[in-house]
Amino acid sequence: MAILEVKNLNLGFQFENDFKQALYDVSFSLEQGKMLSIVGESGCGKTMSAMSILRLIPKTARITSGKILFHGEDLLEKTQKDMQRIRGAKIALIPQDPMTSLNPLYTVGDQLLEILKIHQNIQGEAALQKAIEAFEIVQIPGAKSRLNNYPHEFSGGMKQRAIIAMALCCNAEILIADEPTTALDVTIQAQIMKILHEIRNYQNTSILLITHDLALVSEHTDEIAVMYAGRIVERGNNSEFFSNPTHPYSKALLKSIPTNRGEQLETIKGQPPTLSQKIEGCKFNPRCEYKMEICTQQIPAQKEITPEHKCACFLI
Repeated sequence: MAILEVKNLNLGFQFENDFKQALYDVSFSLEQGKMLSIVGESGCGKTMSAMSILRLIPKTARITSGKILFHGEDLLEKTQKDMQRIRGAKIALIPQDPMTSLNPLYTVGDQLLEILKIHQNIQGEAALQKAIEAFEIVQIPGAKSRLNNYPHEFSGGMKQRAIIAMALCCNAEILIADEPTTALDVTIQAQIMKILHEIRNYQNTSILLITHDLALVSEHTDEIAVMYAGRIVERGNNSEFFSNPTHPYSKALLKSIPTNRGEQLETIKGQPPTLSQKIEGCKFNPRCEYKMEICTQQIPAQKEITPEHKCACFLI
């Protein structure tokens, strides 16, 4: 059963007297204990979709329609006070930039203990033990002494682990991990993904992973949703997607993954459209090598390939 359901989410930005739509009927679901990855190029709407769940969108952004159901209750109908109780405690965010997500004026431990005080009403020795336990789960060596360190004393990978620990402290049911391995080297990337994978398995936490790196998620994710220009163009479980990618954009993304065979990387010609560009029909058609006339006239609907695999393309 789905713990989170996003249904036909539409969002746009107000620019003076002009409203530009950025998300188009975005729909996906996340089941208990599963990991869903939303992938796509920068600017395609991945982060905005995730931030909409927490109602942390910019002031100029406006959700025009849709539903975001958490345990069947629409988060879009919640008050700000309700959302403050949900953020962190029920749905936690692992932000995109670990370098700037920690306050440099306070120790990492003080920041973690403050979260426990606010969201769990835990203080004193009980809070300290829970903080140490969280650091141990994310494999920070010397957990107790490390709580006394300031953020500048942590490497990028250690900062990311500390942020994950903060999310874990509140026993959140859902972790939203927004590009959690950005700016980290390949070895640390693998370690962070391993930690997320273990959290999902051992604590039955549901994880929404936002990334552009298909190679990174191929071993850990349960389901994948591919976004392009504000729309989900393909979604399916891991095995279905990687064995049978169907949308031309999905195929192009997979072909651009580096291999160990020394093959020349393929690129996707052109650039993703900006909000101001008006493209009739399928927004991928200017870059698609399989483009047909109907692609420039109509927007393709989601079609079922298998019960676990859907794609929005006229080639199906």
